[in-house]
Amino acid sequence: MSTPALVRPRPEHRAADLLAAYLPGSFFYSSTSGSLLADGVHALVGTGDGPRADAARDALAGAVAAGVDDAVVVGALGFGPDAEASLVVPALVRRAGARSAQPAPPPLPGRFTVRRRPEPQGYVDGVRRALGLIADGALEKVVLARGLELTADRAVPVPALLARLVAADPAAHAFAVDVTAPGDAAPRTLVGASPELLVSRDGDAVRANPLAGSLPRAGDAAEDARRIAALRASDKDRREHALVTAQVAEVLGRFCTDVAVPAEPEVLGTATMWHLSSPVTGRLADPAVSSLALAEALHPTPAVCGTPLAAARGAIAEIEGVDRGYYSGLVGWCDADGDGEWAVTLRSAEVCGDTVRLFAGAGVVAGSDPDAELAETGAKFRTLLRAIGLEDA
Repeated sequence: MSTPALVRPRPEHRAADLLAAYLPGSFFYSSTSGSLLADGVHALVGTGDGPRADAARDALAGAVAAGVDDAVVVGALGFGPDAEASLVVPALVRRAGARSAQPAPPPLPGRFTVRRRPEPQGYVDGVRRALGLIADGALEKVVLARGLELTADRAVPVPALLARLVAADPAAHAFAVDVTAPGDAAPRTLVGASPELLVSRDGDAVRANPLAGSLPRAGDAAEDARRIAALRASDKDRREHALVTAQVAEVLGRFCTDVAVPAEPEVLGTATMWHLSSPVTGRLADPAVSSLALAEALHPTPAVCGTPLAAARGAIAEIEGVDRGYYSGLVGWCDADGDGEWAVTLRSAEVCGDTVRLFAGAGVVAGSDPDAELAETGAKFRTLLRAIGLEDA
């Protein structure tokens, strides 16, 4: 199934114009299916008890009744079941087609200090603890993340950071979302360029694209060919990938007919990584099930949490010991018909004033090498660090 043109463009708008018009406080989302820029708030979507999809449906119905043109819900949900959420029906929506390659803007100005949370040895020790739980039979897989906190000598320019992320990987799910919460001392923005589609819905066509099993890109053609072959042949990575794909297919099977899973994973490349990738497709049985409802049913996949789910969540809370915030949650949009697209919030950061907070994770299964998992998280940090101008950090 080809990638649907979900964000149906209007001829007066171009993707480059939407990116240029983005300002902090707006919502920006783009992928190979198109680009969307939203401003203002017509209505907040309740994020209390119950599925957010139900609250989004009610908010969209109210917006349509009020005559809002092109009513959509946009925003992000955090990783945990009780995590922060930021969902709104914007007052103004502009759409355009898929973006094309653009020259990268200059690196961000200023100097940065870097704090590692935890230090590398602490992360390695955490992976060893996870391997102990797997050996004892308590877990089959768990995804462990570590963080970096960057502090600049001036406010970080979010539009410039977003533009550099977009230029680095035009095929990524690029986004910027205002996630300022009551009590925040300054506006806070979630910004990133995720390689992973959680789920999209276009009419009855449903598509997910789980990624699991990764190696860093080398930048040398011969070495990258060797790494691609190694990834395809890796028993550890294929087992990790199979766990994720099976769960995604099982969840979509609750809502869809004709669920199709590739017999063999593909290798998807980003500017910094190679990933095993399996596009999973299906036909929606009930048109009342929105893209956000599908996203909530799928989240969190074993690609960002682990399996069994409850045990993996418990291990993450115990070993990581910090709140992931919006990292490894979901970001995207859903319209009044239920169509929309949601990506996993990977290769992302929360920017607040002069501070940039980012995470990267790696899947731990039997046979994982703690030092290799540390190196994988370091490679995944490169997407944001390169955009900031700190790739060697």
